[in-house]
Amino acid sequence: MNNIELSILLPAFIAGLLVLVTHIPFGMKVLERGVIFADLAVAQIAGLGVIIAALLGVTDQPLLVQLIATISALCGAALLAWIEYRLAEVKEACIGLTFVLAASGGILLMSHDVHAGEHLKDLLVGQILWVSTNQLISTAVLTVALLALWQWSKLKVSTLGFYALFAVAVTASVQLVGVYLVFASLIVPALATYRISKNRNYYAFVIGVAGYAIGLLLSAWFDLPSGATIVWAMAIVGVMAALLARPHLGIARE
Repeated sequence: MNNIELSILLPAFIAGLLVLVTHIPFGMKVLERGVIFADLAVAQIAGLGVIIAALLGVTDQPLLVQLIATISALCGAALLAWIEYRLAEVKEACIGLTFVLAASGGILLMSHDVHAGEHLKDLLVGQILWVSTNQLISTAVLTVALLALWQWSKLKVSTLGFYALFAVAVTASVQLVGVYLVFASLIVPALATYRISKNRNYYAFVIGVAGYAIGLLLSAWFDLPSGATIVWAMAIVGVMAALLARPHLGIARE
């Protein structure tokens, strides 16, 4: 591997680590609450905010784009909190519908954009290979703040507080890695380790890190799309880990 490839892959790998640090605990909470589509819905709504920012012609002002995307995601979070509170029996159906409406809305907003296909691809599979140093620094600062709130505030125990933290985290990660990798980072490690009782966070993080590392290396070696390759790599690692998490190994839940 030459120095040029390393200079591209290393920032991408760091971006993946930053995403995993917040998304693993959020993913476990999503699994626990039974709102699997919530991450897709919030990610898509955050993406809708990015599209709106592009239509307003402010893409050259990253902070403003981030603000618009965050406001969009927080509005989505408030809607999902209301759905979970008022429509608990059909919440998954309603959250899934919210995702479809947000995705369709994005397509409608981009319908007159000649570069719509490219923008949609960037939104879904991301541009992880082209993350900038400024993006990594700002995401790292946000990650520290979110982890502090997750550990020492009571926001995560309330429905609205959880969705608000979730929305802010997803807003940043969607712009780093795209909707598909956000979903994979949230669900694959949490799902692969749901039988594990001891050191679950550790095993989940190892699965996520292995997925990003293997996916990035394979994408570089075989000239494959990085986002999609990482999703598949993480899924395969997750399946292998889940198969190993058996009662006779002493790490599974009873």
